[in-house]
Amino acid sequence: MSKIVLIGANHAGTAAANTILTNYPGHELTIVDRNDNISYLGCGTALWIGRQIDEYQSLFYSSSEALTEKGARVLMETEVSHIDFAAKKVSTVNKQGDKEAISYDKLILATGSLPIVPTLPGIDLENIQSVKLFQDGRKANELLDDPAVKTVAVVGAGYIGVELAEAIRRRGRNALLFEAEDTSLAGYYDDWLTRDMDKILSDEGVELHFNERVKMFKGDESGKKVSAVVTDKGEYQVQMVIMAIGFRPNSDLGHGSLDTAANGAYKVNLRQQTSDPDIYAIGDCATVFSNALQDFAYIALATNAVRGGIVAGHNVCGTALESVGVQGSNGISIYGYNMVSTGLSLKAALKAGYGALSADYEDLQKPEFMSGNHNVKIRIVYDKDTRRILGAQMASYENISMGIHMFSLAVEEKLTIDKLKLLDIFFLPHFNQPYNYITMAALGAK
Repeated sequence: MSKIVLIGANHAGTAAANTILTNYPGHELTIVDRNDNISYLGCGTALWIGRQIDEYQSLFYSSSEALTEKGARVLMETEVSHIDFAAKKVSTVNKQGDKEAISYDKLILATGSLPIVPTLPGIDLENIQSVKLFQDGRKANELLDDPAVKTVAVVGAGYIGVELAEAIRRRGRNALLFEAEDTSLAGYYDDWLTRDMDKILSDEGVELHFNERVKMFKGDESGKKVSAVVTDKGEYQVQMVIMAIGFRPNSDLGHGSLDTAANGAYKVNLRQQTSDPDIYAIGDCATVFSNALQDFAYIALATNAVRGGIVAGHNVCGTALESVGVQGSNGISIYGYNMVSTGLSLKAALKAGYGALSADYEDLQKPEFMSGNHNVKIRIVYDKDTRRILGAQMASYENISMGIHMFSLAVEEKLTIDKLKLLDIFFLPHFNQPYNYITMAALGAK
């Protein structure tokens, strides 16, 4: 029997804990988390704020009580003040000020990520916040209940920023979306697809401010609450600001003791081990192996966190298990328009040094004689020399999300685009066309 200490109990930590408690009951597991809740599905925050779901309770899928019942010792609202890696001890202090030093044989770091908050003038004004934790979502929800909040600025047009802009409009408020890039979702998709999302947002009343950088925030007459956003192009009156420019790994506990990547994420191997073989790192605080890049990278997604937690949970208990790598598969649905991607976009592939090309195609999902029919866009990114598929992007008002899973497997298995040209894809008018857009895109590859 070994002593395992797990720091952090959100997606990665919960997955690791359940793996250990379910499969290896002989081990002693202590879980430490500074929050008062665990397993909050932040991907549902915008749905809750936008009144697309009735309640927030269903956004939690586990609890400290559930993990305690399975046999863990769970310390909530408890900070880790220091880790003595040589002595294998974790020093903690709870909200009452009680201190404890917990020894371990194996340590799992699941400390997640922190919102990037730039040091801009006025950033500390009231009604300026990030949205990550449950408490953040609750505060944003309450602010939008205030009739005095009429205009909200969202800074950052990635997934979270775009989803929140939609949520704000659904609450009947004005939404101003600021982004330094010249389009939304630039980190996931190429312009050929994002321009459609930009138009949808604009048509739904979101005021787009692309190629525009926020410089400072101004306060109201009291000097306490935000009243204006100042950018390099103008000044805008607002009563609330949501910062959504991204996240950074929360890796301060291991700084100087464990090897980290350029952005601070813990470097791990395929078993989730850090540079100290008795210490594992999982979730947003760690790197993952990208099958598209064929190298370790930082891809902060809940799905990656869960898989990493499972891998680490088995390895700390003595069962050797390696990750198969990830593709960074992701998706978004805004006003019914669905976008999904996996692997690398064309611009990301070119930036990574690949001689990349794309095979693009656009057509109706089903034959023209079928009602309830919508266009589908698809882009397959591949290496011109090896022909290996590097990524794919799809977008439509149709639910085409399942198709991206095939491309995820294609990237993982290093399939070439030529393999898709005569792929056996069934046809039925209720579902698709006889010349499927996947096949047609592949046939168009140079």
